[in-house]
Amino acid sequence: MALVAHRLAQRFAASTGTLALLAGGLLAASGTAALQVAAAPPAAALQNSLARTPQMGFNNWNSTHCRAEFNESMVKGIADIFVSKGLKDAGYTYVNLDDCWALPQRDAAGNLVPDPVRFPNGIKAVADYVHAKGLKFGIYSSAGTMTCDRNGFPGGLGHEQQDADLWASWGVDYLKYDNCNNQNVDAQQRYKAMGDALKATGRDILYSICDWGWSQPWDWAREVGDSWRTTGDISDSWSSMIGIARSNMAHAAHAQPGAWNDPDMLEVGNGGMTDTEYRTHFSLWAQMAAPLLIGSDLRTASPATLEILTNKDVIAVDQDPLGRQGTVISDTGGLVVMSKPLADGSRSITLTNETDTPQALTTTAEAAGIGGARHYQLRDLWTHRTTTLPGDGTVSATVPPHGTAMYRLTPSERTNLPTGAFQLSDLAWTSAHNASGPVERDHSNGGPASGDGRTLTIADTTYTKGLGTTTGSDITYYLGSTCKNLTVEVGIDDETPPDDDSAAIFRIYRDSTVVADSGIRTAGQQPLRLSADLTGGEILRLTATRPGGAAPAHADWGSPRLACGNGPAVGTHPLSDLAWGDSTNGWGPVERDRSNGEFAAGDGRALTIGGTAYAKGLGIHATSTVSYYLGGTCTTFTTEVGIDDEVGDRGTVRFQVLADGVTVADSGTVTGAGRALRLTAPLTGAHELTLRVTDAGDGNTYDHADWAAPVLTCA
Repeated sequence: MALVAHRLAQRFAASTGTLALLAGGLLAASGTAALQVAAAPPAAALQNSLARTPQMGFNNWNSTHCRAEFNESMVKGIADIFVSKGLKDAGYTYVNLDDCWALPQRDAAGNLVPDPVRFPNGIKAVADYVHAKGLKFGIYSSAGTMTCDRNGFPGGLGHEQQDADLWASWGVDYLKYDNCNNQNVDAQQRYKAMGDALKATGRDILYSICDWGWSQPWDWAREVGDSWRTTGDISDSWSSMIGIARSNMAHAAHAQPGAWNDPDMLEVGNGGMTDTEYRTHFSLWAQMAAPLLIGSDLRTASPATLEILTNKDVIAVDQDPLGRQGTVISDTGGLVVMSKPLADGSRSITLTNETDTPQALTTTAEAAGIGGARHYQLRDLWTHRTTTLPGDGTVSATVPPHGTAMYRLTPSERTNLPTGAFQLSDLAWTSAHNASGPVERDHSNGGPASGDGRTLTIADTTYTKGLGTTTGSDITYYLGSTCKNLTVEVGIDDETPPDDDSAAIFRIYRDSTVVADSGIRTAGQQPLRLSADLTGGEILRLTATRPGGAAPAHADWGSPRLACGNGPAVGTHPLSDLAWGDSTNGWGPVERDRSNGEFAAGDGRALTIGGTAYAKGLGIHATSTVSYYLGGTCTTFTTEVGIDDEVGDRGTVRFQVLADGVTVADSGTVTGAGRALRLTAPLTGAHELTLRVTDAGDGNTYDHADWAAPVLTCA
């Protein structure tokens, strides 16, 4: 504990220290190192295959620090134990060195030199040994003139490409890059310089950024590295571990495949906490999709420690390919409930008791984001027992002090959405993840606070309904098994300037299959209409991602309309005999088989246009819309349209028939002086029919408009 405290104090004191380093091209002037680092060009978004799930492995620091026991024999022993004790089979891959592996001085050529006492055969020999076990090998440095240990080993600042090339030649697969002795050089500049150097080697090297959260790396590091530390160093105590977990929870929205929040290494097995507390530690790190880097000496690990570290049910939550960090859904008096969406539609749930007495904790499937099923399968991830829950899927447990109960809750016999067409923004999503701020309903994404956006607008086209997101968003809905189609218009919101470098790719998934893809959409482009076949799927997923090299974008899903269930029966149907879905009207209600009298229902008269009376139809008042669900099985709509005789020759309107939002028949301007006009609209394949009447641009006075003898034909 004293050594950890000393090292933390040392780090914070050293992080801005000015230290002269004459080797490797750094020039001294007036007794102080005059350090100049060329500004690195912006790094393109990482598109490598590394860390698509959080990295798993070992790092020696928490168990050995810089003591003599950290050496070649220890590292090889850890690799052996990975294989013999089942850790490799559980998913642990990386065997990583921390500080103190090098000599305090570079050689005459400016290269790092392995400590010949600790590593008599050099680093490459150790890497080769690790690789021969089917594992990967990692190393450590700092984005400063020296590393963090008080002995002052050489850092990478100003030597980025030289060091990266050397590590690549040794077969290094992983770099942890610390933040000490950084000379006040901008963090993004320092970390991008090394990130570019690693890429330039041509070797896949996982890049773990470790600036302790000082520069808010969650806002920028995803384009540079594969993970980033969000906090200072952990120590082997309950207070340190739970405090770091709390800090890391705040950044859940920034985690995604290939880009992870890192709350530091695991202390499991180091002796400063109880096994109950270590199970909480491991559970929370998995729930937060954190890297799992063992920090204890596995050569002396107890059976209880190995049981915790190899719990495959918990590891599966951490390694879930959906790549979502769990979020806090309840936090009261030290009782914390988190829910994490998983790729199969289930949720991982943690119930954590931070208090010093046993406590009862409870949540429900609805609170966790997967309500609506008739039954749920509940698996306890520590006892490995599975039970069936009825009803609302209530999950409860009496949790010991400093303990965590962890479950996987899976819906079964879920209910379907009712038949009809729905605005997606009116439905409850099962999960919604956004890179910046919340996903917004019916407004653009304006920033960190909910509701701070504006009307959804794409290239001057406005939408009263829709979803406002940013690139890096991921939204899922449970549909049941009866939904058929989604139509939506997508694009970059106008709050992004047209000359901005922002871009987005919009994708719609049916379960795990992409069924619509926008390609790259840039700021200022007209909205693009997407239609996605959802037949047979249960999960709808919407993503907006940022193409490599593009700036973040405000990404809008305009008027997303979901069609579910079967439409009208085969045959011909007077439209007024069918139930409509949505309706709006300028005055009074939409009337069935009567004209619109402007006030109470039924206050009109028989539908009459140009002296011809109609027994069936709809009486409306502009401006009006009436929608009907078709289910994709109807072929034709016919109707006669005109202004009702009850207003004489007054009134001016325009009738339009829309199929899935696309105009398929248009009357042009119609006046009260005209006779009925016949419209025929093709509907084959359409899921929704919308009848729209506008005021033709001159106001809606006397605009009593009739849809007369409207007939729908379905095959």
